[in-house]
Amino acid sequence: MKLAFNEGTTFESASLQQNLDYCEKHGYDFIEIRSIDQLKDYLKEHTLEDLKAYFDTHHIKPLSLNALCFFNNRTKEDEEAVIEEFKEYLEICKKIDCSYICVVPSNIDVTEKGKTLTEEVNESCIRVLSLLSDLAEPYGVKIALEFIGIPENTVNTFAQAYQIVKAVDKNNVGLVYDTFQFTGMGSRLEDVTDETAEKLFIFHINDVDGFPVGQMRDTDRVWPGHGVIDLEAHLKRLKELNYDFAVSVELFRPEYYQMDPEEVIKKAKETTLEVLEKYYSYSRS
Repeated sequence: MKLAFNEGTTFESASLQQNLDYCEKHGYDFIEIRSIDQLKDYLKEHTLEDLKAYFDTHHIKPLSLNALCFFNNRTKEDEEAVIEEFKEYLEICKKIDCSYICVVPSNIDVTEKGKTLTEEVNESCIRVLSLLSDLAEPYGVKIALEFIGIPENTVNTFAQAYQIVKAVDKNNVGLVYDTFQFTGMGSRLEDVTDETAEKLFIFHINDVDGFPVGQMRDTDRVWPGHGVIDLEAHLKRLKELNYDFAVSVELFRPEYYQMDPEEVIKKAKETTLEVLEKYYSYSRS
């Protein structure tokens, strides 16, 4: 198993360049680049060619651009803007040799007025993901759908996300399996079947404070092994499905943003390996 770092873990405390340097120093294999802020800030003083040169001369490599947000159930104008943004991401991936783009479903206003039928949500997701898949295919880029485990998100369980990906039925469209998102709305391990195995593109590891299902938020995330998620059950299931690609640490804890970012990156690795070692070996190649 390879080790990755998601920039959300330090997005208030470190730049992309700092994250690259600290991740390189502390033995990470991959980085998930926050395209919505840290990459934009980096490009104010650097170029994509600079970023590619860094990856070419260091061990760490790009895992994904994270993320294309709120792609489904949009107005025609907003959807067109999302597609144009995706095209820009594809060009970035081409220039830095990045293989994945994570995509995040839309939120809704969870009032009677704001409710959207699941059928309408799924149809929109399937249609837009099919369009994005066709655009990504010539680039060799894969699309990883990340369901979001909160009530107001339109795709908030593993089962629903897999149903959508299965209906799209494209080799370059799969899932982000995130332990926080999985726990947030009570997704079930029994839905992670042999059938789903080939669609598990990226695995995010994290933990969370003990709030009830439907009440957890990103800011409640904690170091792996320091919360209530049964991480061993998730790792055991992934091992059974022969998933052995990358585990990416993604935390959004406000207290961690107040810490020295290098310490956060170091601690994130240490706590991840502590829970990982029972089922997977890790050695930096």
